[in-house]
Amino acid sequence: MDRGRRPDHRPRPGGPIASASAPLRARPDGLIDADAMPAFPLMAPRLQGELGPDGTLRLAVWGVGEAGSLRIAGLAGPFVVAPNRLRGEGGAAGLALAQSAPVLAIRGARAERVHIEGAGHMVVAPRPEGLLVAAGMDAAEAQQGLALDFAQIEREADAYAAACDLLPSADPLLRGLVIQGAHAARSSVRGYPNGAFAGLSAGLAYSSPPRTYYRDGYWTMPLLLRLDPAVAAAQIDLLATHVQDDGEAPSGVIIACPHAEAFEALRLTEPALAAAHWRPGEWWSDHFDSPLFFVLAIGDHAATTGDDALARRHWPKLTAIFRRYLALRGPDGLPVKPHNDRDWADNVFRQGLVSYDLGLWVGALEVLSRLGATIDAALAAEAEGEAAAARAAIDRTLRRDGVMVDYLRSDGWAEPHLALDAMTLLRFDAVADERAQVMLEQAREHLESRRNADQPYGDFGMLSVWPPFADRAALRAKSAFPYRYHNGGDWPWLDGLYAAERLRRDLGGWRYPLVRWWAACLERGWAGPVEHFSAPFGRGSLLQAWSSLPAAVALTWAERVLAGDPGEA
Repeated sequence: MDRGRRPDHRPRPGGPIASASAPLRARPDGLIDADAMPAFPLMAPRLQGELGPDGTLRLAVWGVGEAGSLRIAGLAGPFVVAPNRLRGEGGAAGLALAQSAPVLAIRGARAERVHIEGAGHMVVAPRPEGLLVAAGMDAAEAQQGLALDFAQIEREADAYAAACDLLPSADPLLRGLVIQGAHAARSSVRGYPNGAFAGLSAGLAYSSPPRTYYRDGYWTMPLLLRLDPAVAAAQIDLLATHVQDDGEAPSGVIIACPHAEAFEALRLTEPALAAAHWRPGEWWSDHFDSPLFFVLAIGDHAATTGDDALARRHWPKLTAIFRRYLALRGPDGLPVKPHNDRDWADNVFRQGLVSYDLGLWVGALEVLSRLGATIDAALAAEAEGEAAAARAAIDRTLRRDGVMVDYLRSDGWAEPHLALDAMTLLRFDAVADERAQVMLEQAREHLESRRNADQPYGDFGMLSVWPPFADRAALRAKSAFPYRYHNGGDWPWLDGLYAAERLRRDLGGWRYPLVRWWAACLERGWAGPVEHFSAPFGRGSLLQAWSSLPAAVALTWAERVLAGDPGEA
């Protein structure tokens, strides 16, 4: 089990790519054509689920967990797939998920093998048009869904899908990527039964216990800041509740609800859980990157809105984070990551100076310097000086034969491979432009699978590292396998990070990382942005929130993206 990402009782979707669903096709309107039932995710503020190619629908409720499953009979292809909307042949059959209540309408179908399970309350109600399936934390919430009729549910689903169409003049593949990315980000905004904000979900896999992450939330915010900055502010305020007085922060925050109370009771009686989740309301305590993402999120919100109220409100926590990382500095003047697996690469024990984390550190220093100028001038000046020193130390210590290494251990050994997450050094201007250009060229030649003849899986997308980790003792779980997970799998958020740096520098060759992963999803029958995938091992969960980053990149650089990629070959 990846204890930082998901509980062990949740069924894992996916499998070998050879067993994937029938291929899907991008339509000019940005929707998806499917000859047969695809792997189809559903998510709204309360209700979420996944409809499998065999017609099995599994549902869960945010803050509650699993509600039940049923097999749907009578839905025949071909289908047109939209966010939270599936239309069958001729439009007489299909599925729609409401936004205002936890209910979905399945037109022209019947239910087989209904299983009510878990803590959620699920009701399957036959109607003349087909089925209404509602779920909630209790019978009363489920009944709210059953009060809606087919027409209202379908109107809500259609309006939601239309609102996700944010780049309508793009080509079919890119238009669909943006629609699905907007869906992944918007549907991550979860709610309590009364409609109050209940955090950003990282995706379908995070309702038991319900939790929201610092890093996943940060990479989801570029799109949400464009659509609704108030949601980003609410997320920041929620995450602030678990930034400790010494600047420590966990991987994620567990959302307050009855299910969280049950998890807390279990944590108090299970030593293994208590060892990972130290305090009530924390999911995997003391993550090295989480406090830095908190600072960066406040900086991005202020830059977007022109409002520094969040920074002023949370300045004591920002100060504590600054002091925490200063105390972690080693002989080179850079914060040293302990020997643990507690940053985004949570299957890898990276110790020492980690390029990915140091990029975040420089970015956080720039935020503190910029916002502190009108809040705390002394700290701002100190942060500015630390940023300059950090840039010099990064170039001096992490460069090996022209390559910025993944990490440099305190014993002097360096993991020499190229790592796509080192693009944080570029995003936050932690390296000089000359060095950035070299890193981008290295990524183009070795991390784009189409150009790397030394990896055996052809043109499937981006490699997160190349070659696989030499430090095999540092690996655990899925990342122990070459080309899998952190050890070379394709992560759409990293692809977006890389594409953005090419676009920002007016370099060609951005389209491949921006869209190839989405083409791979369609080729394999996955009707939603995946968390990650691997050519030999399959995919992670569908509808992953931070996989919206490529869509946010396309929208940020829309004029250039719509003009086409002069470097595409």
